[in-house]
Amino acid sequence: MNKFQLYRLLRKNTNLSYKRSPVFEQNKWAKALIYFGGALFALYLILYGVMIAMTADGEAGRMISLMPLIMVIDFLLRFIFQTTPGMMVKPYILQPISRYTAIECFLISSHLSGYNFLWLAMFLPYSFIILFAGAGFWPTLAELVGAQLLIMLNSQIYLFFRTLINRKIWWIMPAACFYAIPFIPLLLDFKQSSVGKLIDSYATFGRGWYLIPVILALMVGLFYVNRHFQFKYVYEEISKKGERALKHVSQFAFFNRFGLIGEYLKIELKSNIRNKTMKSRCIMSLTLIVVFSMLIAYTTIYDNKIMINFWCLYCFAIYSVTTLIKIMGLEGNYIDLLMMHRENIIALLKAKFWFYSAILLIPFVIMLPAVFTGKFTILMLLAYMSITAGLLHFVIFQLAVYNKQTLPLQQKMTAKGNFENGMQIVIEMVALFGPGAIAAIGFVTIGETGTFIMMIILGLCFIVTHPLWIRNIYSRMMRRRYENLEGFHATAQ
Repeated sequence: MNKFQLYRLLRKNTNLSYKRSPVFEQNKWAKALIYFGGALFALYLILYGVMIAMTADGEAGRMISLMPLIMVIDFLLRFIFQTTPGMMVKPYILQPISRYTAIECFLISSHLSGYNFLWLAMFLPYSFIILFAGAGFWPTLAELVGAQLLIMLNSQIYLFFRTLINRKIWWIMPAACFYAIPFIPLLLDFKQSSVGKLIDSYATFGRGWYLIPVILALMVGLFYVNRHFQFKYVYEEISKKGERALKHVSQFAFFNRFGLIGEYLKIELKSNIRNKTMKSRCIMSLTLIVVFSMLIAYTTIYDNKIMINFWCLYCFAIYSVTTLIKIMGLEGNYIDLLMMHRENIIALLKAKFWFYSAILLIPFVIMLPAVFTGKFTILMLLAYMSITAGLLHFVIFQLAVYNKQTLPLQQKMTAKGNFENGMQIVIEMVALFGPGAIAAIGFVTIGETGTFIMMIILGLCFIVTHPLWIRNIYSRMMRRRYENLEGFHATAQ
């Protein structure tokens, strides 16, 4: 069997594994949402392709000049759409084939993924417009091919950094520095004329004959680097070579005064400190909060009132949304123990509510510089912190009723994918857009100050009544307990 036949076989096995999954029906809902989002994204790309072409003055090179910025956006989007191939490689590590062959096949599939070619929705309209504007066939074709190859190269850059970030979250800083390199001239001399000169210099590079050979050489080099890293880290994870015994166990005796809820608070805190996935989410969320708070406080990028309110809300919401969206997933590993004692899960949910409400004090403090510079007000911070702790947590805690897929406690490279059903998607959309919609309606009807006061009152109502709605969630979970237990058992590693 040659590598091409093996590649086809692995692709077939991957598709069959999704169809045989016990959550395949849930996956259909997720796919429908992804296709809808992809179509909407393609429409935006077409629009931007046309807009960029209008500024090109009939010359090739303008799209390449903007590729550093496009690659940054693409890198961030890949955190949503693309995973490392380690999860798919795991079943083939011990098969009688070359140890790198499976990884090579999945790396090739990452080059040929549909997401990579979705960017053609921007490149093709741009190319057609500049071609008919007189740019010439060969320069236009070279720029089109070069732009698409840069997106494929970016998929390899993403795999390299994502693999390292999965192991040590601090690798996000070298990744940020790498993508900042093309913008260094702007940091040294940030003027409108400097921006134009930088764009022109990159456009000149894009018209050079050496563009495509350079990109191809980088792609080949990164391919072999990724092949080495993927195999090395997947093998280490499977063989558990990186595990070490704990030298110190923290007691967190302060929480003893809260009884059973205090014990679950200890578990939640220790999970955020020790669990690789939760720790990386925490650090990434704090990094984003710091970045956007500093941008708002000390730059004019987000001086628009809509953007200021948007980022104020989501600086509070980001950690809860990214972590609680899979609520009960980690507990699925020991869900049978939780079911053994009556109302154990109520104490667990209360502990989670207290923990994620208390942690909102961190973004509150981080965003104080924006208050001192006059971009935010204390009333605004209190309003968005209150609506997050109350309404947003109320909505997203409803996922505890429907989530039934176990998440791995430590594994990351070889972890299973997580699928959604229709109700989960509805709840997530309400959690993401509900508070913002309430704020927007309030600004139009009762003004900014009145809206903030209303949001504080609304948030406090949900905070004060949290024992009632948590008990309601528990009652609904118990009605679905056999269905959820079956799902947790079927997806446990």
